[in-house]
Amino acid sequence: MKKTVSDDGVVIIKKYANRRLYNTETSSYITLEHLAAMTREGRDFKVVDAKTDEDITHNVLTQIIMEEESRGETMLPVNFLRQLISMYGDSMQAMVPGYLEASMEGFRRNQAQFKSAVEGAFAHSPFAEIAKRNIQMFEAATAAFKPGGAPDVAARKDDEIAALKSQLAELQAKVEKLG
Repeated sequence: MKKTVSDDGVVIIKKYANRRLYNTETSSYITLEHLAAMTREGRDFKVVDAKTDEDITHNVLTQIIMEEESRGETMLPVNFLRQLISMYGDSMQAMVPGYLEASMEGFRRNQAQFKSAVEGAFAHSPFAEIAKRNIQMFEAATAAFKPGGAPDVAARKDDEIAALKSQLAELQAKVEKLG
């Protein structure tokens, strides 16, 4: 009896010459949309040519991306695609897959962190920290007008402004990555 799931839990999908995809786990024919849904759900699968047993997962995933891109809102900007194509045959080509994979993993981590910050109460969001710093700056500024409060306040104010600029730059970088 042939395996329907590999030893590491990967579902085996067979692709036949007539372009039909067969999910060996559920014993049913599926579509590329099913594979896209499995990917979004975090299900790992391997697509093999039914006749040769050749792993064709890369080709099928690329086909899914092409179909998704043709449906309307594109995710891959033209300039990015041009740059990617220009890397084929370049001396750095071997490094690109690892770099893209690491970049995407970093993006996913940032996305998860940003999402949890937005979903959480305002008090736990990055914006709350900025609001807290703004209040501290306001208090520092008002302390400057009190007798005996000015000398130490100027140094703290400069430190707080530098910290705020740094946090703002970090937030802006995260927003740009999401955009």
